[in-house]
Amino acid sequence: DYLYILDVENDEYFISPHAAVRFKMDNAYFKNPVKEFKKFVYYKDYDLVVEDLNKILSGEKTYHNMQYRWLNDESLPVWINCRGQAIIENHQVKYLIGCINEIGKKQYADNVSGLLGEESFKNFIYPIDDDFEKGFVLRLGIDNFKNINENYGLKFGDEILKRAGKYIKDLLNEYQKLYHIVSDEFIIFDSNGTVDDAIYLYKKIQERTLDFIESTNYEIYYTFSAGILDFYSHPTASYIEIMKWTEFSLNNAKESGKNTYDIFDNCDYQKFQRESAIIRYLHQSIDHDYEGFDVYFQPIVDVNKKEVTHLETLLRFKCDEFGRISPMEFIPLLEKSGLIIPVGKWVLEKAIQACLSLKKYQSQLKVNVNISYVQVLKSAILNDILSIMKKYNVDRNRLVIELTESGFIESDRSFVNFCNQLKENSILLALDDFGTGYSNFHYLYNLKPDCIKVDRGLMKNALSNDYENLLLKHMIDMAHSVGVNMCIEGIETEEELHKVLEMGSDFIQGFYYSKPLPFNEITDYLKNFKKII
Repeated sequence: DYLYILDVENDEYFISPHAAVRFKMDNAYFKNPVKEFKKFVYYKDYDLVVEDLNKILSGEKTYHNMQYRWLNDESLPVWINCRGQAIIENHQVKYLIGCINEIGKKQYADNVSGLLGEESFKNFIYPIDDDFEKGFVLRLGIDNFKNINENYGLKFGDEILKRAGKYIKDLLNEYQKLYHIVSDEFIIFDSNGTVDDAIYLYKKIQERTLDFIESTNYEIYYTFSAGILDFYSHPTASYIEIMKWTEFSLNNAKESGKNTYDIFDNCDYQKFQRESAIIRYLHQSIDHDYEGFDVYFQPIVDVNKKEVTHLETLLRFKCDEFGRISPMEFIPLLEKSGLIIPVGKWVLEKAIQACLSLKKYQSQLKVNVNISYVQVLKSAILNDILSIMKKYNVDRNRLVIELTESGFIESDRSFVNFCNQLKENSILLALDDFGTGYSNFHYLYNLKPDCIKVDRGLMKNALSNDYENLLLKHMIDMAHSVGVNMCIEGIETEEELHKVLEMGSDFIQGFYYSKPLPFNEITDYLKNFKKII
């Protein structure tokens, strides 16, 4: 803060001494202030400042309150807020006394780019009135700006922001205002345009950015992503909603590959909010000893032995707000958040505990546990497996690790290495959802899994289509030729069962025998299981 006195009668100006160090002024005291102002008031703002001072001197107004720019000691513009009260004697203005604040530090303006900041945007747009029922907000973010700062230094990054702010501002029309809100992000507010206008402006910014990069002979390369909010579709949006929604759309654009735009869609945002809330509940559950999680078990029947030889361990989750949530929804969120690592370890231990508790009903019972690619890539999952089995003194061949190879398609080496380590440690391996998506038959030869599992979708196609039927039969024959067992999942009717048995499947899993059951019910099931094949 800098205090000042403008002595009108004597044409003198006094300001706090440290202002003379910070700004481009010769001294903290000087005569003929209107002339001296030209030395440190940014040239684009000078006439406006003088105009406002003349209104005070003429008695048209008694209070001065302006946001404009002064030049610092390096001749760079710095946004300030200058306030002052006129002191009047005998109907004449004698003094103007006030205070100057550097508002860039409060985000009213940004001293790097020379643009108004988020606080100024907030003050301009809030409260939002009927005048803003049309128009758009275009939120821009420089892609991978952190890399620019790290590789070239912060000063270079500041220069990029300043140059970008300048050429973006040159593209704007009379209805558009530009703000530098945070780090590498800008907001353009338009009070008259459409979404098509926003897209057009964004593409012009892309073109101008490329022109700037070419002018530097590609010394630096960067792109802009953008989020677009249409006021016509959201006329009652609050300031907070505008900031949240445009941030959401900007993040969507970046996650879509960067150097593109995303138009805010409320349905997508509601889905995002639901996912965020579920992730919070998942965190809370883990923090409270996995409250809300449960493990269910689905029987797998050996066709030859005509008995349940395996149980697939399946994770379930519920919370107060959403009730029971489908695994198809919450498991991808566990993977996305990394929470699959602690939860997966918990599931593994629960499965081994169940195997021990149920062996009195089936002495050779095995448990199948699904392992996520996230666990393989980002945790010491093999150590966890071996540690838990040692803790409970369980034979390693009692555990079957199920993997869906499509999750590992981008990390084939890690996938293969993990599978080989399982085999080296006598832990059984099953490939799930085989024959769909990214499946590769070379896995049969390279990994030599103990079992491959075919899901209900492929099975149903095979039962209704001669070509698919022949394909599945060949798949089973191929698996058997290299000593690999085949499990068909999703069997629900007796008709499906008999047709699949004719193909030579080794194991059957599905609702025909049982849906997934909690531990107390699977106990009763094993007690009463009848050989019904």
